[in-house]
Amino acid sequence: MCIALPVAVQAETTRGPVTNLPLPRFVSLKASEANVRRGPSLTHRVDWVFKRRGMPLEVTAEYGHWRRVRDRDGAGGWVHYALISGNRTVLVEDDLTQARARPEDTAPVVAAFELGVVAKLGSCQLDWCEIAKDGHKGWAEKHKLWGVTADEIRE
Repeated sequence: MCIALPVAVQAETTRGPVTNLPLPRFVSLKASEANVRRGPSLTHRVDWVFKRRGMPLEVTAEYGHWRRVRDRDGAGGWVHYALISGNRTVLVEDDLTQARARPEDTAPVVAAFELGVVAKLGSCQLDWCEIAKDGHKGWAEKHKLWGVTADEIRE
């Protein structure tokens, strides 16, 4: 006799086999240069080099000391884990993105961030995130930032 058992519903986020951290997840580039390899070892060919310290990256896989990452444009490959950081940053995707004193459309504008600026990520609410760069700090609309998920809440 065969009995069918219920199948467990898989969580929306999978966990990395090495770190047990969520996949995918956002990190930042710790180094000023990072070789991006075709596979997870030094024997794999370097396809290109990331050259922007602090750039947000999305980790999509793990293998030993290697993390498969992608940037805003979808370019990526494998980088050594020592070259990335858990410190979160975002990429401003809209030119002159207004940062406000509070997470409200009517709050005073305290700064404007240019397209392509990499800013430090602070707290996030449903539609707003606090960002900072070079002494300028404020709340920006989340949909104008890359490096944070739409449903992510941060305190």
